[in-house]
Amino acid sequence: MEDSLKSWLADHKIKYILHTHPAVFTVPEAKEHCGHIPGTHCKNLVLKNKKSGQLYLVTIPHEKRLNLNLFRKMISAPKIRFAIPEDLLENLSITPGAVSPIGLVNDIHDKVIFIIDKSVWNADEICCHPNVNTETLQISGPEFQKLIKATETTMEIKSLPYSEPNNTNEK
Repeated sequence: MEDSLKSWLADHKIKYILHTHPAVFTVPEAKEHCGHIPGTHCKNLVLKNKKSGQLYLVTIPHEKRLNLNLFRKMISAPKIRFAIPEDLLENLSITPGAVSPIGLVNDIHDKVIFIIDKSVWNADEICCHPNVNTETLQISGPEFQKLIKATETTMEIKSLPYSEPNNTNEK
């Protein structure tokens, strides 16, 4: 974890446990190296409204698969796509593989709308990367909520739409 993030967390009195592990890029890799860490593990997607350019950081339980078509309709976007690496770096100071709600600390111009599934928001404990994929931050639900609120980001807590595990008809 970068020193600047450690300082930010300390300044905001956010309590956490930091776990170090090999780099993980996929949910199966995360299960292998981080599955022993208690808490709700997150999957994070950065999506972009193709018409308006609005970015969305979407956080869901790691075992779920967001139904992109229903999500697009939910946010009234004509088309969405995954954000490109430059969008991640420019707006959240993160790279692919390290996408995390903790990146909102770097969204100082409030360009990203944070949408989190209510099951994650209400979890007793949450696990996510501290903007690098070689570490996992284990944080209590109330501390996570305090962290997100301290970023002053635009956010929405929703019941998000999911696809069946083997449904490949998502568009």
